[in-house]
Amino acid sequence: MNHLHRRILGLAIPIALANLTQPLLSAVDTAIAGHLPGPAYLGGVALGSLFFNFVFWGFGFLRMATTGLVAQAHGAADWPELRAVVARSAILAVGIGVALLLVQRPLAQLAIALLGGSAEVQGNALSYSLARIWSAPAALLNYVVLGTLLGRQHAGLALLLQLLINAANAGAAFLFVYGFGWGIAGLGGATALADWIGLAFGAALLWRLRTPRSPPLVWRALLDPIAMSRLVRVNRDIFIRTLCLLSAFAWFAHLGAGEGDVILATNAILLNFQAFMSYTLDGFANAVETLAGAALGAGDRKGLKSAIRVSTIWAASVAALFSLIYFLLGPAIIGTLTDQAAVRGAALTYLPWAALSPIVSVWGFQLDGVFIGCTRTRELRDAMMISVAVFFILEVLFEHLWGNHGLWIGFLLFMLLRAGSLGFWLRVNPLLPDWPSGARRPAPS
Repeated sequence: MNHLHRRILGLAIPIALANLTQPLLSAVDTAIAGHLPGPAYLGGVALGSLFFNFVFWGFGFLRMATTGLVAQAHGAADWPELRAVVARSAILAVGIGVALLLVQRPLAQLAIALLGGSAEVQGNALSYSLARIWSAPAALLNYVVLGTLLGRQHAGLALLLQLLINAANAGAAFLFVYGFGWGIAGLGGATALADWIGLAFGAALLWRLRTPRSPPLVWRALLDPIAMSRLVRVNRDIFIRTLCLLSAFAWFAHLGAGEGDVILATNAILLNFQAFMSYTLDGFANAVETLAGAALGAGDRKGLKSAIRVSTIWAASVAALFSLIYFLLGPAIIGTLTDQAAVRGAALTYLPWAALSPIVSVWGFQLDGVFIGCTRTRELRDAMMISVAVFFILEVLFEHLWGNHGLWIGFLLFMLLRAGSLGFWLRVNPLLPDWPSGARRPAPS
């Protein structure tokens, strides 16, 4: 195995393991809610989690933009700019987090009402959301910490941070729900506590990794209009892209809720399969994100192409393995997530679609990583907007024709549209044209 293969695996495996702690935690929440009486608890967690896909994951640009910009500064050995990028992102994260706390109740009520579901499901979702929202500043700052660690290629420390957050979350969830009897609100409160614990640890990590003998931060440089404009542009584009992606998942959940609580709970179970797979494959996407950003910063065209090719070979191989596992072990996994016979039966019916998803989705994940690492966010945004617009139409049509089977068919086509549109943009406008060997490429405008 050559050096590049080892390097990619050295980045991807810790990142994948770190990422896997997220769906494992979601699976713990799903399993706890799935063993409470009736599907309304499970539906409440599903809608509440989807709400936070918007309010927290919707601001995931803080992680992605930080990774891309830090990786480029790291590749160019521009340490003052690297530190300034982290400080600017942290300022933005705190501002957004405080704003979310100020509007928490009307925001949660509106979002959950739009998602649909029965009155009991919506009540449970609101209880979960109002407890979890108190983690907002910490959760968003943790994105900045993770982006910095990944951009500087400290994947092992990113894994350590995620393990701490999710271990604290899982332990607190069992304590708050079964020990204190706080029900669905206990699940949300556990996540909030874990995010604050993680932030304290993450801040300590960044302090230890600081560049020695660096000059003090200067506010004039930190708030430089050109640098801030670039940060805002990159964050804006990734935010729109992420909002479109989450809108697709919300539309999927909304149409599924219209099929009844059992189908809503069934799709929530099967989306755990999607989450396990996507978080693992994101390890390879994050690896190419980091290496592509560093290669762009260094003007290394050959290194950029090699990183894309080798990481994609590994990602596609792992995706095929996931599909095989889901086809063979899917029924057993479903059985561990819920003991409700109606939900189990429905999940087995729709399992083949979830099992096909890894080999359909992997190409879009990889291209996402490439475009984010190179901060080519405008194309990323436009490709997602086109894909989501087509997806909305297909979902309504396919549900009318084939019910929940149609929803899953439309979902897989959406994943193909993501990859196809990004692939088109990559051919039309190459990431790093024929720059002289070793020449540093200027920052994107």
